[in-house]
Amino acid sequence: MRIILDTANLDDIRYFNEYFPIEGVTTNPTILSKEGGDIISHLKEIRAIIGEDKELHVQVMETEFDKIVEEAKAIVALLGNKKNTFVKIPATPVGLKACMALSKEGYGITVTAVLTAAQAMLASNAGAAYVAPYVSRLENICADGVGTVADIAELFSISGTDCQILAASFKTAKEVLDCAVVGCHTATIGSDVMHRLIQHTTTDTSIAGFEKDWKGAFGEKTILGMIKG
Repeated sequence: MRIILDTANLDDIRYFNEYFPIEGVTTNPTILSKEGGDIISHLKEIRAIIGEDKELHVQVMETEFDKIVEEAKAIVALLGNKKNTFVKIPATPVGLKACMALSKEGYGITVTAVLTAAQAMLASNAGAAYVAPYVSRLENICADGVGTVADIAELFSISGTDCQILAASFKTAKEVLDCAVVGCHTATIGSDVMHRLIQHTTTDTSIAGFEKDWKGAFGEKTILGMIKG
């Protein structure tokens, strides 16, 4: 499963882009509002950090069809070519209309705020590149977030669509892993959950044990130092 970072924090983006195998960054109005300031410059800085070859997903704020289309094109023109800049549009009737129009012109659309497999099916039929089901938000209303991702994965497999699942809204590392197991193509993950995916106390104690045993036998020497003489 491909991993995309879900944040607009520049320090976090720099860190994870350097140390983790991420495929890009997703943003939304809420996480951008937390950063404040000049959002246009901020988005351009995100693109500069991750480079031209990684994906950047940015959500429209317009709500009328013509304005959504205009805003989507402006976002892509600002941040890069159609290949790696994706416009997020909510799963609504006007959103589907905009998705159909823009996808026909070659724009990559991520249909977001997906809560059902039916919404995902419609988005796929409208030409979306990605659908973004909200996993934890479904779990929080006593629905099956991971199960919904599994249903979408099965539907997409049967239909042979090129549309991919971009699972979102994670609160735990286990939710991420569970989505990977049921066939999710891509997940967009916040910084806190990203850290949890790599952390484990037994890993830490194992590394500490290796270091203790090595130093007991060889002191401060390393294999590199021994090779170089």
